[in-house]
Amino acid sequence: MSILFLIGGLAVVIIGANGLVSGASSIAKRLKISDMVIGLTIVSIGTSTPELAISIISAIKGSTDIAVGNILGSNIANILLILGISAMVYPLTVQNNTQFKEIPLAVLAILIIGVTGNDIFLDKGTTNVITRADGIIMLSFFIVFMYYTFHIAKTDKAPEGEQFNVQPTWKSIIYIVFGIVGLYFGGQFFVDGAIEIARHFGMSDKLIGLTIVAIGTSLPELATSVVAAYKKKSDIAVGNVVGSNIMNVFLILGITATISPLPLSSGANIDIGVALLASIFLFMSTFFMGKRLVSRVEGGIFLATYIAYVTYLIINQ
Repeated sequence: MSILFLIGGLAVVIIGANGLVSGASSIAKRLKISDMVIGLTIVSIGTSTPELAISIISAIKGSTDIAVGNILGSNIANILLILGISAMVYPLTVQNNTQFKEIPLAVLAILIIGVTGNDIFLDKGTTNVITRADGIIMLSFFIVFMYYTFHIAKTDKAPEGEQFNVQPTWKSIIYIVFGIVGLYFGGQFFVDGAIEIARHFGMSDKLIGLTIVAIGTSLPELATSVVAAYKKKSDIAVGNVVGSNIMNVFLILGITATISPLPLSSGANIDIGVALLASIFLFMSTFFMGKRLVSRVEGGIFLATYIAYVTYLIINQ
C-alpha cells in the first residue's frame, strides 16, 4: 500500500503541476503580468502547500525534527535537485530582478534561520530554539516580500507579442485550483508512503525530514519547474523555486514557529550551512558560463552536489 501511495502520489503531482503551469501562464498573459511575478506568487504558494501542511502537522505532533528538516531539506532540494534537473532539461534564464533582489532575499531567509536558531552560540542560552517571537519576525518579512512582489507586478509587464495559447479565464482558474489540489494531495500520498517505507528501514526523524519528506514536499516544485523548463518558461521555473524558498522560511516556518516553538537539533547548523551555500551557488552561477543563465553544466553540478549531500546524510545518520 505504501508503494502504491508513492507511485500514485507522484502521478497526481505531475498532472497537477501541468495544470498549474498552464493556468497560471494563461492568466499571466491575459492580465499582461510577467511569468516571474506569477511564479513568485500563485505558483510558489501553490507548490509550497505540502511543506505548510507537513510542517504544521509535525510541529503539533511534537516531531520538530521533521518540521525543521522539511524546510531546510526542501530549500536545499529546490535549488540543487530541482533547478539542477530543470537546467539540464533546458538552460534557465534569470531576470535581473531575480538575480540581484529575489535570490539575495532567499539567502537572507537562510541567514535568519541561522541567527534565530543559534541561541546557545549568540545569546549563551541553554537550548537552540526558534521561538514564537522569531516566527512573528519571519511573518513580518513575508509581508514585506509580498509588498515588493505586488509592486513589481505593476512595472514588470509581460512582453508584447509573445505567442501563447491564452485560455478563457474560468478555464485557467479551474486549471490552477485543480492543479494546487492535485499537488497537495499527491504530495501527501507520496510523503505518507515514503515515511512508512523509510521507518521500515530504521531511518531517523531528522533524516526522514531532510530527505524523504523534503523531496516529497518538493515534488510540486520539481514537477512544476521541470514542466515549465520543458515549455521554455524559465521565469516560472526559477521564480517558483526562489519564491518557494523565501516562503518556506518567512511564511511556513514563521507560521509553524508561531504555533509551536521549534527546538533545533545539534547538527542543524550543518544543514543550515548547506542551504546557505546552495543559495549562494545559485547567485554565483548567474555570473558564470553566461550572464543571468543557469546552464546545463551548472545544472549537472547542482545535481551532483545534491547527491553528495544526501549520501553524507545517509552515512552519518
